[in-house]
Amino acid sequence: MTSFKKIQDSVSDDLKRLNAVIGDTLKSQSVLMQQVVDNFLATKGKQLRPILVILSGRLFSGGAAVDDDVIYAGAAIELLHNASLIHDDVIDESQQRRGRPSINRIWDNHIAVLVGDFFVSGALYCAEKTRQFKIISVMAHLGRELSLGEIEQIDNARNHSIDEETYISIIRRKTASLFSSCVQVGGYASGVGDEQLAGLRRYAEMLGLCFQIKDDIFDYFDSPDVGKPTAGNDLREGKMTLPLIYALSRTDLPQHEQMLALSRKSMLEADDIATLIRFAKDAGGIEYAYGVMERIRTEAIGLLSCYGDNEAVEQFKSIFDYIIARSK
Repeated sequence: MTSFKKIQDSVSDDLKRLNAVIGDTLKSQSVLMQQVVDNFLATKGKQLRPILVILSGRLFSGGAAVDDDVIYAGAAIELLHNASLIHDDVIDESQQRRGRPSINRIWDNHIAVLVGDFFVSGALYCAEKTRQFKIISVMAHLGRELSLGEIEQIDNARNHSIDEETYISIIRRKTASLFSSCVQVGGYASGVGDEQLAGLRRYAEMLGLCFQIKDDIFDYFDSPDVGKPTAGNDLREGKMTLPLIYALSRTDLPQHEQMLALSRKSMLEADDIATLIRFAKDAGGIEYAYGVMERIRTEAIGLLSCYGDNEAVEQFKSIFDYIIARSK
């Protein structure tokens, strides 16, 4: 299998073009806006989502270098994704983003919301540059799904009621829809239609589901990179994720009723969170979540068989393995 670093290297020229488009799109006459934008763009993360756009474009162009429409489509996706991160930091009162102080911490929530809106307008501008109504339509639908996923999560957190089916529905909207949209706009920008994209879109949706499940597993463990306890952030915000959902479904366990009542408290104390995390682990919640990811992965990889044997397909397979195995 190809390592993720090798995949990044293989698309590095396209990513440079894409990041140049993002930089140009976000230029403004406002000194403050430019300062905030430059600070945010100083760290770019792994850029998994634009990589998926580029790989989709390459898959349908026979491995050749992608054209400008793919680059603009990838930039649109990345800008909308970053906008959602900026707004999420405001909602969650997060103090860090990619190892650096968040916009809302350095400036304030007011500035952060406006900068997030500025990124949204940049996403629409890049989508419009493709002159493809299908791509613009994807972006509009994606914004809707991301918002509804977050609202659904907040609603369920307030009601303290969630099962596995609801959890999957939430993460399909708030995370997997973005992954599916990546390969969709990459395909549209390369001139293919919905029938050719069906399998790849389903693969990407499953990739997004596993990405979020793995992210949620991290919340059950302290990060060695941070000098204080970090486990349980989701529970502090009232969010129940797959390991605990599974543990609470085990009515055979003697502490089931006690843990169910604890999980429904309006305000969880630090000891409550530690107890629920320990319960989820002891009940096999982590192993269950990994089992779910492995079943999803097997189905997703099978969907790629219709696209032949080529470098892009192998890279898509490797990305799935990376998502499950990653340590952060």
